[in-house]
Amino acid sequence: MFRRTFWFTAGAAAGIWATTKVNQKLKQLTPESLAAQAANKAIETGHRLKDFALDVRAGMVQREAELGEALGLEAADEPLGRELPAPRRPAALDPRAKSSKHAYPTITYNRNEDH
Repeated sequence: MFRRTFWFTAGAAAGIWATTKVNQKLKQLTPESLAAQAANKAIETGHRLKDFALDVRAGMVQREAELGEALGLEAADEPLGRELPAPRRPAALDPRAKSSKHAYPTITYNRNEDH
């Protein structure tokens, strides 16, 4: 009698455990979960690439300094590394900005005029 109770309880526990594991795996394979996992991996990869680029940049600056020292070049008063170019003028980026050079006439078309 105790033997049957033991095996019945062990089987029920195994069934509950297996059902829980299957449900967890199914939740991981839903489209929303897969999209969230992909987004997290993309963000993580972006951070790693940024760190790699910063390490490469630091190595470049260090090597340029070593070469400049070995060749006897004087270091400029500028900070090490190159600065980014100045941002573009806002008018060049704004497609609605009026330019006197290229003023194209605005043609409006009303479909209702044909009827």
